[in-house]
This record gives sequence, structure tokens and C-alpha cells, in this order.
Amino acid sequence: MRLAIDVVLDYWIDGQADLLLQIEVAAMVDQRLAKQDLTVFNAAPLVAVAGEEAIGQRCLTVASGSFRAEYKAIVEIERPVLDLAPLPAMPKHALPGQVIGYLMPSRYCEADRFEGFVGKEFAGLSGGELAVAIRDWVGANLTYESNSSDGTTTALGTFAQRSGVCRDYAHLVCALARAGGIPARCVSAYAPGVEPQDFHAVAELWLDGGWHLVDATGMADASDLARVAVGRDATDIAFMTVFGRTQMNEQRVTVRTT
Repeated sequence: MRLAIDVVLDYWIDGQADLLLQIEVAAMVDQRLAKQDLTVFNAAPLVAVAGEEAIGQRCLTVASGSFRAEYKAIVEIERPVLDLAPLPAMPKHALPGQVIGYLMPSRYCEADRFEGFVGKEFAGLSGGELAVAIRDWVGANLTYESNSSDGTTTALGTFAQRSGVCRDYAHLVCALARAGGIPARCVSAYAPGVEPQDFHAVAELWLDGGWHLVDATGMADASDLARVAVGRDATDIAFMTVFGRTQMNEQRVTVRTT
């Protein structure tokens, strides 16, 4: 799979504020950057730092007034779609150290609040079978609805209202998986076929010694997702975080196959 990505972010920053940008595709074994270019129209320079788990990078800067970023990339993805069901679970005591944190509750993924539900709804399931059952349950029980959630909506809120956007699907999958003993992290990504076109969020579950991408919205397959960043939840993977007040003038994301 070969993707062409085109992103425009145009914002007005009230006063002066620190800004964290995270929109560049991560260079990884299963996704190769054939070409990329990030142009930022801003007086202050960008300072690049490694993202979570050294996957991708964040760019830090300070902005005032007009801020515009333009990003273009060509990405070649070589990632087979696997049947997750046969994959075994790993006992917690055998997990790598960097994975254990993804078993824990986080701000948007209150895994501890779902342990009873997971124990009843998915009784007897573990490993890949549990992962597939969670993905399918979330996909069947949530309605994708733009503007049905906001920056304060957590997995528990999504579970109650049974609707949301991609980040809400990812949060709920992660919360349920963690409650069932499967390490799960949130992933920001680019994918073709996402409607409306925008930054996309999915889950990634640790099974049989590796991470496996899961999109409960059904809009993307593991084979056509280009990861940008990973983390506990939306706090870690947001495409832009402004430590101040801002207003959007234009935001455009286009992803197509070539």
C-alpha cells in the first residue's frame, strides 16, 4: 500500500502560547517514508523531540497570532492483515517492561471501571479471541456520529451514550482490552477511506509478543494505516496541543492511495 498524505493546519493563536505539533508519519519497519516535507509558517523555530516509545516525533515551538503548518508525505506500507483470533494472550508476569503501562487506566480509558462488564460480556475469552470480540462489540454497539463527543469525553462516557468518533472508538477498545488483561495503546494515524477525511485514531493491542492494529470503526484495515504517534490515550497522540487559546481558520487532511 502506498499513501499520499496532504495536511494543512491554519490557526490563530491568541496572545502567545507554547505549541506541540505531532503530524509527521513515524518511520518504522512496516511503514517506509518515501518522501515527506513539513513547512511551518511561524516566527519561532521548531524543536523536534522523540515521541512516546521513540515512535515518531513531536515538534515544540512558541506561537503568537497566525500559525500555519503544511505537511506532505508519501508512505509505503508493508503490513499484512492477520487473523487475531488464534493469537494467544501473554501472562502479565511475562510482559516486557515497556508494555505493562498499557494495562493501566488512563485519563480517557478508565479500564478499572470496565472489569465487571468485560468479565460478564466476554466470559471465557482471552488473547486474540477476546480482542476480536471487543473490536466487534464496539463496532456493533457504537454509532459513528460527528460532533457527538468533545475533548472531555472518556471511554465511560462513550460506553453510556453509544456514539462517538474514531478517538472514542479507540478509547473504548483500549479500556475494554486493558480491563480484560490485554495491553492496549491508542494510535494516531492516516488512512484512506476515512469519512470525513481527518486525522484518524485506532487502537493497538499487544498479543503473542507484538502490537496489532485494530480499527473498530471498520473504516481502515491494518494494512493501510500509517502511524503518527502512540500513547495511553488522546492526551499523548493529539495532532496539536496548544497551551493557550486558539481559533481554527482551516484544517484539511487528505489521504489517498497511489
